[in-house]
Amino acid sequence: MKALKKLLDIIDKASTSHVLSKQEIISLLSTDRIDGQLFHAADRVRAAYVGDEVHLRGLIEFSNICKQNCLYCGLRWENTAVRRYRLQPETIIEFAAKAKDYGYKTIVLQSGEDEFYTVDKLQQIITGIKKLDLALTLSIGEKTRAEYQAYRQAGADRYLMRIETTDAGLYSALHPGMSLENRKGCLLDLKDLGYEVGTGCLVGLPNQSVESLAEDILFFKELDADMIGLGPFIPNEATPLKDAKGGTFEASLKVMAITRLLLPDANIPATTAMETLNKNGRIIALQSGANVAMPNVTEGEYRQLYALYPGKICINDTPAHCRGCITGKILSIGRKISEEYGYRKKNTVV
Repeated sequence: MKALKKLLDIIDKASTSHVLSKQEIISLLSTDRIDGQLFHAADRVRAAYVGDEVHLRGLIEFSNICKQNCLYCGLRWENTAVRRYRLQPETIIEFAAKAKDYGYKTIVLQSGEDEFYTVDKLQQIITGIKKLDLALTLSIGEKTRAEYQAYRQAGADRYLMRIETTDAGLYSALHPGMSLENRKGCLLDLKDLGYEVGTGCLVGLPNQSVESLAEDILFFKELDADMIGLGPFIPNEATPLKDAKGGTFEASLKVMAITRLLLPDANIPATTAMETLNKNGRIIALQSGANVAMPNVTEGEYRQLYALYPGKICINDTPAHCRGCITGKILSIGRKISEEYGYRKKNTVV
């Protein structure tokens, strides 16, 4: 009973002070005895700080070409099993215009690190989308500070770049030719340039420890990330990690719930990867601290070709169907669709 009370006290502390030590986070991650209380606490904090509205972000996956070779990712350049594509600027803007017609206020442009998209091309895309009166998030990987500044000047509002893991050894093993310090530097540059900055991690990577996950959560807190995207590692058969065990829905949900307690006013999506492992994954996530959903608004066959991991949901659906589906799920749990652009509102509870 004493151990249980200690765990509940940690949840209470996080719910009120929004601060935990590394060891306290490890304690919560290392047991399933208090999962229900943890998820309820995260939901209460979510309701108090960001309310019942769910922000929808329309996701356009505009290129599956990537110069990087991350061991877990289906877009890695050594993967010859995937058919590559890239969308022209005018097509991307057209998809964004259609997304606006479906009622989206924010577009997320996501791609591999494809060098076809020069600064000039991306500025053309950004200005074209901003003319539609939409908020715009970029998720296109590691660039120079000058490039980030050019995108910001063209009108980009947010930038999403998951750290994936803050464990230096694990990061190095999974990301050939890449640097954890450079990635952290990119995130700091983005904050300094005035972006809303999103990051996040994969949960359940090979050789990932609960200590490592605790460090990830503390990194989100230290960065004061505006958005945090969390999801399970799902092995892809076309990658070197095809035989790895993979992460679980439950572990991802716990990391997300603790993150909500420590960053009470951040925007946290119910990710599609969670629903790949649990058919009600996004609903459960929305009831455990999440307040954002990112339906895919990419048209046609490209939805199937953006093959980050197997079993990805909704790849055969239309954008209109996805909009209707997620709306129904959100309304079914008594939540509302936001009609705002979905910027982070800091310190809404005194």
